[in-house]
Amino acid sequence: MQLGELRGVIALDGPSGTGKSTVARRLADALGAGYLDTGAMYRAVTLAVLRSGVATDDEEAVLSIAENVDLKVSTDPNHQETLLGGDNVGTEIRGQAVTLAVSAVSAVGGVRTLLVARQMRIIAQVCEERGGIVVEGRDIGTVVAPDAALKVYLTASADARALRRSLQDSASGRDVSVDDTRKDVNRRDQLDSGRAVSPMQPADDAVWLDTTDLDLQGVLDEIMVLVDERDLRGVAAGW
Repeated sequence: MQLGELRGVIALDGPSGTGKSTVARRLADALGAGYLDTGAMYRAVTLAVLRSGVATDDEEAVLSIAENVDLKVSTDPNHQETLLGGDNVGTEIRGQAVTLAVSAVSAVGGVRTLLVARQMRIIAQVCEERGGIVVEGRDIGTVVAPDAALKVYLTASADARALRRSLQDSASGRDVSVDDTRKDVNRRDQLDSGRAVSPMQPADDAVWLDTTDLDLQGVLDEIMVLVDERDLRGVAAGW
């Protein structure tokens, strides 16, 4: 695997609809770095739970599924796959059923411990192979990669986030109104920020970036400035 420009870890955190996934993939591609979507891992476990028929509030059963699930995620920003039992479930894990259940599953302490450990191993491996990785989620800067060379917490207004999510759903063939999406976004925020284990919150040393009035290139430009301020391109950087 070819060594890229980035040295170390960039942690992108923030709630749904702030543009994390698109920004993280484009950033990783621009820097020749690896990419990890931690949310896809929680969504895949959630899909496995739903397929099994286990209640999402049965923590013991949910953890058992998480411990035994055959889950693989791609770290190539240009070729994203989430494999469950060998099948690519990248589209299915973005569906409404998983979206409604993923906060409950990801709140199970044992599931988070299991997946965080796996995420840390992936990050270490990709950094060894490519030099750096862009990781996105809700607890990257605080839990998964607390020593990341750069931590960015993306925010946006509730209206902007709801509109973006609605456009994403429409592009994927899901017919959801902006009002319904706004309610879902608010529900996810409350659940994710209020859970007992690894709640969604910015790291103390994270740089806040409001994306409400920025397009994709504008967000990338802002983050690239931070990357260069920290000399993370082409030089060794601890994480």
